[in-house]
Amino acid sequence: MITLRDKTYTCPIDVSLSFVNGKWKILILGHLHQFEKSSYSHLRENLPGVSEKMLAQQLKELEGDGLLMKNVLSAKPYRVEYTLTERGRSLAPLTAFLSEWGIDYLKENGIDYLKDQHLYK
Repeated sequence: MITLRDKTYTCPIDVSLSFVNGKWKILILGHLHQFEKSSYSHLRENLPGVSEKMLAQQLKELEGDGLLMKNVLSAKPYRVEYTLTERGRSLAPLTAFLSEWGIDYLKENGIDYLKDQHLYK
């Protein structure tokens, strides 16, 4: 067993998964990897189905884990921009692998996402 920051993990994979667990964190990281920086509203638009509460919670956790940074652009109206930290950017191979794997799976099932991706926005 591994103990880190008052949490117990079974193995290094368990540690890694604790940073990207759940549906939204890996999608947020993938989005920021693709676009480099993003506003809260841009993230909301590109993650259909995420609630405001869940998005805010996931962003706060990712920031707390040191995977992204929040830059406050203005106080009124409140505008922020999110970017990946160096540690967050180090997950790029994971998000790239998951994207490529998904594209291959879609092709095997008759969907050419790369050709028709404009349809899926």
